[in-house]
Amino acid sequence: MGFENQEVERKVLSILKVLGEQREPLGARVIARRLKDRGVELSERAVRYHLKLMDERGLTKPAGRDGRLLTEQGVEETRNALARDKIGFAISNIETLAFRTSFDWEKCSGLVPVNISLFPEESFKKALKAMRKAFEAGLCVSDLVAVASEGEKLGEVMVPQGKVGFATICSIIINGSLLKAGIPLESRFGGILQIRNHKPTRFVDFIQYAGSTLDPSEVFIKARMTSVGEIVSDGDGKILANYREIPAPCRSMADEIVARLKEAGLGGLIMMGEPSQPVCEIPIALNRVGMVLMGGLNPVAAAEEQGIEAENLAMSTVMEYRDLVNFKEV
Repeated sequence: MGFENQEVERKVLSILKVLGEQREPLGARVIARRLKDRGVELSERAVRYHLKLMDERGLTKPAGRDGRLLTEQGVEETRNALARDKIGFAISNIETLAFRTSFDWEKCSGLVPVNISLFPEESFKKALKAMRKAFEAGLCVSDLVAVASEGEKLGEVMVPQGKVGFATICSIIINGSLLKAGIPLESRFGGILQIRNHKPTRFVDFIQYAGSTLDPSEVFIKARMTSVGEIVSDGDGKILANYREIPAPCRSMADEIVARLKEAGLGGLIMMGEPSQPVCEIPIALNRVGMVLMGGLNPVAAAEEQGIEAENLAMSTVMEYRDLVNFKEV
């Protein structure tokens, strides 16, 4: 980047990340507030100073009154800079969204974590048709979704020109609900789960969150490693799934929470193991319980299997539960 020291470089990268998560101009005041949410303390004045430096280096450009957008160079820098700082990005994202989850199953209201998929406008109807059977077969966390046109928002994500935004519930809803109940939960990895005769058997591939700079689901979808459509048709195939662990004494409480979520149309649990017993061939430590959760992007994976491309932003934001609708209504 050519800045004087590592500390300045980190501050600039933090600002780049904030701008990179939005598709609309942001001013110094908003950026400073977003940085504070991430634990980065920069005054509005300091942000303006760094933005000026970033303009000079071609990383950002003015857009509207006091607003900035990333340039192509800024986007590329965000992707490549400080790769070591991105290690564990996935687990950090999970923990942040779990904390932001505020769903109350008694009132059926509050924020729930979602994935965002951006489809080209011309292929969205075809994508809906491709996803329908996956939703009907229950190969999703929930059949509650949200749709937005270009210029509209899903949570904090602005839908770009020529795209249709599609939000699906993320399995982090279970993380957030257990967290609110005081149950410690360890998120281990996202992977590809083999299904035989409609029953889960084993993980055949996985990526550990703690060592990843990318979301595993996005990687597996783009690599075309799923076969969601085959499960719908004959019961055998591979789906996106996630693995979590909780202390054994918390199992009964976790069962109750999962049941309450299911009543509200928020599922996601494929299976919960017994204390100290392997789950889907994943070994587990003494007095721990393994949980296998459904990947929220499985319906989108079904569309991609049919050649319908989408830009997927897994674990990207939160939305109000009451703003979601049943997939059948879309």
